[in-house]
Amino acid sequence: MNRYDGVKVLLTGAASGIGRATAIRLTTEGAAVYAVDLSAEGLAETAAAVTGPGTLATRTVDVTDEPAVIAAVAAAAETLGGIDVLVNVAGVHKTTPIETLTVADLNRLFSVNLVGTALFCREALKHLPDGTGVIVNTASLSATQGSPFMTAYSASKGAVLAFSLSLAAELTARRIRVVPVSPGAVDTPLTRNPGIFPAGLDLGYFSKIRSYFGAADPEMIAAAIAFAGSSDAAYFTGADFRVDGGAHT
Repeated sequence: MNRYDGVKVLLTGAASGIGRATAIRLTTEGAAVYAVDLSAEGLAETAAAVTGPGTLATRTVDVTDEPAVIAAVAAAAETLGGIDVLVNVAGVHKTTPIETLTVADLNRLFSVNLVGTALFCREALKHLPDGTGVIVNTASLSATQGSPFMTAYSASKGAVLAFSLSLAAELTARRIRVVPVSPGAVDTPLTRNPGIFPAGLDLGYFSKIRSYFGAADPEMIAAAIAFAGSSDAAYFTGADFRVDGGAHT
């Protein structure tokens, strides 16, 4: 497949999981990718996994640092010779039983998941071409389906979804597409972390909302992102693209 030949992509959260799988998928399809993440080590591992025919450049960036984001987007546009597609994957996850929810929890989740996404959108829009530019933001099934112990995380991803839908409406005059992709359960280093849930929590509820297909591989979500950002999805904008194995039904 060569859907991304000559396409210039700015990708956040590329050091692991869905972001790494997306970097590999897009470069396999010919994209020139500028990949950012907080983890320099993870970015190096992603770069080592990329075999082309596309290219990958990397930069270490804290997505919550506004000056750093401004500089990173400008550097991406200069390095790539423009930006055609922005893919926001960078995010954090934390379970927060309501009894122990803190302001610090809320600030961290919203700063990375929403503010980071919004900053990259704002800056990339200075470079995205009218008529063909695309933004793909990673929301979550948790944005629209209740999940115990995830009030703060779900709220932050709900904000990403709402932001994306409104941004799509705002950008219709420029004919720039905005597609929020909402994964369900995904098998990544983040979700495999045994500390993701506090000890002693009853997780039985999750068996009721888990897909019979099981957890997705990151490559499955990367394939959906690649579709959303490509010309194959030229008439797809302003709608939640759920990739959850039917867990929402």
